[in-house]
Amino acid sequence: MKELQIYAKEYQKDMGWEISSEDYSKSRASLLNNYLLLTTEVAEVAEELIKAFNLTQGLVQEGLNEEAAFSMARESIKQDIGKELSDCLAYLLKFYNYFDIDLEDSFYAKMEEVRVRKNKDL
Repeated sequence: MKELQIYAKEYQKDMGWEISSEDYSKSRASLLNNYLLLTTEVAEVAEELIKAFNLTQGLVQEGLNEEAAFSMARESIKQDIGKELSDCLAYLLKFYNYFDIDLEDSFYAKMEEVRVRKNKDL
């Protein structure tokens, strides 16, 4: 994860896609813009899921059993949903880098917090 975060930081810098840290006004605008872009990408993940569910229903109506239909549908969206999830990850990494948060440390600490609490839902 550390290598991924370093790669993303350099890539975003090279592309001019970093979240602005010039001043409060520019940072605020950049943070909000990147948050909106992240939510757009999350919505695109939802669109891929909807495609899979609709395809599953269509295949079931054609006589395929539900498990086989869903397996085919999952395979049909695999590449596109992977791209959308990668877009989401890229935006998340921007936030980690902007706030100078170590992704790996933060992730493992959060998972441990979930492990020991009574309510296990994230």
